[in-house]
Amino acid sequence: MQIIFDKINYIYSGGTAFARHAVKDISFSIKKGEFIGLIGHTGSGKSTLIQHMNGLIKATSGHIYFNGEDIYEPNYKLRQLRSKVGLVFQYPEHQLFETTVFKDVIFGPTNLGLDKLECELRSYEALKMVGIGDDLLDASPFELSGGQKRRVAIAGVLAMRPEVLILDEPTAGLDPKGRDDILEQIAKLHKESGMTIILVTHSMEDVANYADRLFVMNKGELVLQHSTKEVFAHYKELEEMYLAAPQVTYVMNALKNKGYQVNTDATTVTEAKDEILKIFKP
Repeated sequence: MQIIFDKINYIYSGGTAFARHAVKDISFSIKKGEFIGLIGHTGSGKSTLIQHMNGLIKATSGHIYFNGEDIYEPNYKLRQLRSKVGLVFQYPEHQLFETTVFKDVIFGPTNLGLDKLECELRSYEALKMVGIGDDLLDASPFELSGGQKRRVAIAGVLAMRPEVLILDEPTAGLDPKGRDDILEQIAKLHKESGMTIILVTHSMEDVANYADRLFVMNKGELVLQHSTKEVFAHYKELEEMYLAAPQVTYVMNALKNKGYQVNTDATTVTEAKDEILKIFKP
């Protein structure tokens, strides 16, 4: 297993009158190369959870293992962990700070102590992967569009060549085309590199299209962790947590209730189309 959480708890303002249990007794494992979707209502603990994965937040209790090593061991090097587990924040402005796009992206590999040529090669490669052209290399990252800023933020993490890429709401605020472009780039990266992807999102359609497994957070607890189709089969439970399933799930269940022999496991438009067409085949 690449990542293991063993009974992780995190308490904000511990030992005070304002103490709040943000993450409660969470355990799971993630294999190398998986595409994980992490969903939950606002305030459910998703962002707090992912910040444990590269040591930005230290658990109040419990253990986290990366590639078989306990990251809380006294001699464990957190800097090395952060070079292998890359986190792209929800708001790219929180990660962009240099005067040009290229300087921003090259900052990460430079801090790994690599030689100049290797840093430049990694940075060019990462920018190409996310679809940023040479015409933007000298542009200020703060003058880019929302979608371009996100691409640059992702490139800055990719240039460090992490084994795990965590994306916190990477499509928030983007138009449909921008959202699709970003997600297709991430899916392509996952397919071609075998990188582990953890996608935090409020879009059920997005995780239905891309994720192998879903983790569902509610009030700081991990309440479901199954294959994407299994989780969406519990759409009634999701509704009780102020979540939902993809629209396709509701359409297929409505057809089933009308007496049509369709598979309600369909969670994408393509799967639904294939199921519906079966009804009309002679």
